[in-house]
Amino acid sequence: MAIVDALLPEFDREMTTTRTVLERVPEDKFDWKPHAKSFSLGALASHVAALPDWGTETLTRTAFDVGGDQRPPAAPASKQALLASFDRTAAAARAALAGKTDAELTAIWSLTRNGKTLFSMPRTTVLRSFVFSHLIHHRGQLTVYLRLLDVPVPSIYGPSADEPAF
Repeated sequence: MAIVDALLPEFDREMTTTRTVLERVPEDKFDWKPHAKSFSLGALASHVAALPDWGTETLTRTAFDVGGDQRPPAAPASKQALLASFDRTAAAARAALAGKTDAELTAIWSLTRNGKTLFSMPRTTVLRSFVFSHLIHHRGQLTVYLRLLDVPVPSIYGPSADEPAF
């Protein structure tokens, strides 16, 4: 089995689940924060919606430099804009992944900051850790925000207190 054949179903499942969580984000609470040090709900949702772009960067370049101004993401203009952003980034990442060869997926990829290498590893490792796991981590934070706002949390890997599994 080609590596891409294992990655695509995982990608599709995580993107479907992520969209379901983003659909629950209440637009009228975009400015809400659970703590002064936390992102706002809107900023966190924007970050989650943008994370598939990191997959596209990983799959279409050999390196990415994160140098420069590191500001928190801005809250989206609306829930419609949030979902449109996610749909666009997820579709672009999926298109970049589809059809990749094992050689392309095992090629070394590097993350740099202002020219200094932070890490280098095979693209598959970057996709699973820096992209998929990173997205899952922030999606989990988003579900905590939803719970604190008394918004029903969807089933993700099993039942939630609000929904049965699947």
